[in-house]
Amino acid sequence: QGPRVLNVTEEGKAGKIQLPRAIFQSLSSQTVRVVVTVLNIRKLGMFEEVNQTGQVLDDTVVGIKVGEMSISGLQDPLQLTFAHGQLPHAVTPECVFWDPSKGTAGGWSSSGCITQPGDKGTVCSCDHLTFFTLLLNPALDGATAQTLMAVATAGCGVAIAFSIFTITFCIFLRCRFRFEETLRINLGLHVNLVGSLLLLNLVFLLNSRLAGGTQPGTCKVLGGVTHYCLLCCFTWMALEGCHLYLLFVKVLGTYIHHYLAKLCLVGWGFPALVVGVAGVIGSYGEYNIRTADHQVIAHLCWITSKHLLVHYITNCGYFGLIFLFNMSVFGVVTQKSCRLQGTGVVQGDRKAWKVALVALGLFCLLGATWAPAFFTHGTSSAPMVYFFTILNSLQGIFIFIWLVVLYYPKTKETTGSLSHIVRLDKTTTVSQD
Repeated sequence: QGPRVLNVTEEGKAGKIQLPRAIFQSLSSQTVRVVVTVLNIRKLGMFEEVNQTGQVLDDTVVGIKVGEMSISGLQDPLQLTFAHGQLPHAVTPECVFWDPSKGTAGGWSSSGCITQPGDKGTVCSCDHLTFFTLLLNPALDGATAQTLMAVATAGCGVAIAFSIFTITFCIFLRCRFRFEETLRINLGLHVNLVGSLLLLNLVFLLNSRLAGGTQPGTCKVLGGVTHYCLLCCFTWMALEGCHLYLLFVKVLGTYIHHYLAKLCLVGWGFPALVVGVAGVIGSYGEYNIRTADHQVIAHLCWITSKHLLVHYITNCGYFGLIFLFNMSVFGVVTQKSCRLQGTGVVQGDRKAWKVALVALGLFCLLGATWAPAFFTHGTSSAPMVYFFTILNSLQGIFIFIWLVVLYYPKTKETTGSLSHIVRLDKTTTVSQD
């Protein structure tokens, strides 16, 4: 059934629905009602997704239902055409449907739908019947995307060089002061963190070069390795925060048996467990980065679009918890250090610039350079994406400068101050020079 008079609110913007014959062939002996519902969700206050970044085209949602049955898994999909004019340059249309099981209150999903954009309309081919809409997602333009890829590649190269410098410097100090156990543990922890950053940058460069021409099996492995290196970085940042808490608040770090070995077991072992579970459920594969005009600018072996929940939990959620913990530790240590400076317990010539550099380096060591990632969701803010890309690639440089200022040239004096920590009462803390 259909209306006798077509109600077109705006000339030239009437959509079109084409249902496959298979639906009606299976219902040949029945009389059913085909219902098409067009809703303005702004007026009704419906279909509101939490943290939605895309915009619903004309605030319109189209519901399609045949009879009383739930129809899905169509071999010949239905075709729903959303008519529109020229879309803004910085958006990408995506055919989605409302999934009540997504999240706590439901959300938009593109599973089972294929998007075919055009100049005057976008065709959505879906294998089921439900409520559909066209979501306009913010996207980067081609020039910005290419520039970001170039900046990221150059940043990785710089980060690799300074990571090697930092590891060499730490090994030199460990060999020179091999009898200072506290100093050796600190440097060993820094070496593992910088080593994980080095591996992540190397794997990213390898990934961006090989992802486009690899076999599916190889791409899954490469995606898992990339995810593993990223989780190792996050885990070692968390261990840096735990060590800082033990060293400056609890004063227990150097008394744990095989302390550094246990940290290595957690830092390198826990990410392997997470990646193993994610690999079993098939989370890894080819992931394409597209521009607003649907051009693929990069192929990456990463977590696929069908398993974005794995990304949100293991990357966004995991780092979010680590960042909150590390910033809390940083605040506590800074507060106690200022109090100790005021009491005169820690003496010595501390220049303002050196104190500022040490604090900044410690801030970066605990993962502050990764925090802007939370403000780049949806790539709607190109300046923020630039800021995150540049700042994050400089983390290795910040750590290198921090270590040089902290331990050189007055290395013996620094060693003495670190050793003095274990002789203080547990109620007193001291900051590094």
